[in-house]
Amino acid sequence: MDEKSLIQQWNKMRVQIIQAQVAPALVLIAITVLSSLHIFHEAPNSAKYLALGVAAATGILATISQYAAVREGEALIVDLRKITGRSAIADKIADSRGLLSLSAIAIVGLDIAIFALVVWAVLGK
Repeated sequence: MDEKSLIQQWNKMRVQIIQAQVAPALVLIAITVLSSLHIFHEAPNSAKYLALGVAAATGILATISQYAAVREGEALIVDLRKITGRSAIADKIADSRGLLSLSAIAIVGLDIAIFALVVWAVLGK
């Protein structure tokens, strides 16, 4: 692939990571609203477990999608580094390996922390 194609692919992967956050964000908004209105305190256990299941499923699927985009981004960086006479933007992207690694760690770490808070909000009294 040439530099332009690699940069276009990079941008597609960035958009994929952002789009993968939409569904979990909507689920978290709903759970936050319901929790703040104390709806879960009076809800049957089946509704609570359904909310946790939906939150877990959307979160896990989003995490997989985001993590896959990060891994593909790492491969793209390797290919981009092989191109000689890169543009300034290509140089910046090629130097993004550390940020990608940090993103992968943050995606997993924050997902676990947020799910723990969701469990607390839904099941807590």
